[in-house]
Amino acid sequence: MACTLDLVGDRWTLLVLRDLFLGKQHFDELLESDERIATNVLTERLKRLQSAGMISVEVCAENRRRKRYELTPLGRSFAPVIATIALWGLKHIPGTVASEAVREAMERELNVRKRK
Repeated sequence: MACTLDLVGDRWTLLVLRDLFLGKQHFDELLESDERIATNVLTERLKRLQSAGMISVEVCAENRRRKRYELTPLGRSFAPVIATIALWGLKHIPGTVASEAVREAMERELNVRKRK
C-alpha cells in the first residue's frame, strides 16, 4: 500500500487521474477543474504519472506546442480505485455531490466490473 500511496496518494494526483478518466486531454482542460490546481503542481503530477507509465504524452499535430495526455492501460486499470473513492465519499460525507460527468463515469466503471 505504501508504494501505491507514494505514486497516487495525494489529492492532486487523484484529481488529475479523475479528470483524465472523464476525458480531459490537455493541460488547459485539466487547469479548468473546479479544484483549481496550480500550474506547477499540475506539471509535476503529469510528469510523475508519465514516469510511472500511467499516462502517455503526445505532441499535438495541429499545434506543436500543445500536448495531449492519455491514460495508458496501466492508468486505466486504476479506474476501479477512483470510482470506489468517489462512491465512498458520496455515501459517507454529508453534502458530497457528484457532477453528471463523474456520476456517468462511475456508472460505466461499475457496469464494466459487473460484466467481469
